[in-house]
Amino acid sequence: MRKRGKRNPYTEVYALSQHIRMSAHKARRVIDQIRGRSYEEALMILELMPYRACYPIFKLIYSAAANGIHNMGFDEASLVISKAEVNEGTAMKRVKPQARGRSYLIKRPTCHITIVLRDLSVDEEYIKQSKYMILCSKNPGLINKNKNTSLTRHDTYSSGGLWDKK
Repeated sequence: MRKRGKRNPYTEVYALSQHIRMSAHKARRVIDQIRGRSYEEALMILELMPYRACYPIFKLIYSAAANGIHNMGFDEASLVISKAEVNEGTAMKRVKPQARGRSYLIKRPTCHITIVLRDLSVDEEYIKQSKYMILCSKNPGLINKNKNTSLTRHDTYSSGGLWDKK
């Protein structure tokens, strides 16, 4: 069992769509392209992709953003897709008549899609990281404190791997 870190419910919103009439494999192909991207960038990508799975995912992301804007007061510009997953749903079973009075079973797959959006302007970890980066930019001695930074050319390029192959 994997432990999950504590999440702040006030920084995330989600939307769930169930029993979408499409294969989970085909929906994952699209979801993998938008995971981790900003809200506006994901909408642009989905509008330009030629797959049938893009339209229900587009509607779902738009719905999750509307949930965040209306219910939580989030800003569109700071929303990021933090989690996007596709799970297999139940298969719809249909019967196709065959020759000689036989029937053939057709399974039509469905899937469940979950989209979680995170607001970076409210996210505490993001605020801490940005404060640290501002502090480090003002005082550059904090970045490499107590680290040995005396790497020579010999140490860098002769460690094996691609640089030694001819």
